[in-house]
Amino acid sequence: MDFINMTVERTNVQLCKADFESDQMVKWCPGCGGHAILSAVERVFPKLGYRKENFCIVSGIGCSSRFPYYVNTYGIHGIHGRAAAISTGVKIANPRLSVWMATGDGDSLAIGGNHFIHVIRRNVDINILLFNNQIYGLTKGQYSPTTPMGKVTKTSPMGTIEHPFNIGELVMGAQGTFFARVPDNNINQMTEAMFEAAKHDGTSVIEIMENCVIFADKAHIAVLGKDVKDNAMLVVKNGAPMVFGKNMDKGIILEGTQLKVVEIGKDGITIDDILVHDAYNQDPGIQLMLAKLAPPNFPMVFGIIRSTMYPTYDDLVEEQIKYAKETSKIRNVDDLLNSGDTWEI
Repeated sequence: MDFINMTVERTNVQLCKADFESDQMVKWCPGCGGHAILSAVERVFPKLGYRKENFCIVSGIGCSSRFPYYVNTYGIHGIHGRAAAISTGVKIANPRLSVWMATGDGDSLAIGGNHFIHVIRRNVDINILLFNNQIYGLTKGQYSPTTPMGKVTKTSPMGTIEHPFNIGELVMGAQGTFFARVPDNNINQMTEAMFEAAKHDGTSVIEIMENCVIFADKAHIAVLGKDVKDNAMLVVKNGAPMVFGKNMDKGIILEGTQLKVVEIGKDGITIDDILVHDAYNQDPGIQLMLAKLAPPNFPMVFGIIRSTMYPTYDDLVEEQIKYAKETSKIRNVDDLLNSGDTWEI
């Protein structure tokens, strides 16, 4: 495996899915998308080749935040909205840990919004799994920062009048270096995105379109529904043309400064006209446009939309500490106490 990030200690022991299965009862509702997400994580962790002791899962509060109990690794169940701050502290204190943050659209984008944007801006080397079910599930159905405008919920009986966040747009606005979007009903897509996130050196954010069967059932049906998904989903691959549709005869082109859906074979359009995905482009312009696409006029884009390299906060902290140790005149507490002006009384 060609890993970019080699800071996490490797293992010579062959691990398997069962090594990461917890003995705790999983208390998510039957049919909750969290079960598939958990299964994907249990598949990915053995493939990464890290020592089991070097995994740490951090969470805040919410249905998603039960995650540390359900994976047999070290973990911290934090407080509401503070998972990003805790994850930062864990990674800075021990850079050799593979830190995974399990959070929801309420936990990270409402009370934890400030921590969320700044961990992305700093580019701390952590992996964020953001369960987006467009509702507060644990506290029984209040609207969240991603609930669609007009949606009737427990706290918006006449329909919410707030404009929802687009998570990809938010991540890139915070100078994010990695953003992927995956559906909770495709374990292979989730596994692939998580594997690439682990390879990425920096903050990775995976938006998982999760279904809450109790309080927001079929929230994503306009995209993930069996009858519409062929035309409503575009799965991008780096270096591949952006084609979709049941017969893979539709594509995305750049017309002027706007993206446009076209039909291959019509009006002289060929596969050579279709825009080729570049996830590694440091300019987020096209990637941002892709993250914002949505039905009915466009497909929603899934897969790894952005993956670029920038210095990480934790690496820069390590460099500063090393430099300070090498150059500082203060070598111990006595040196510190005797530095500056001193007097004898």
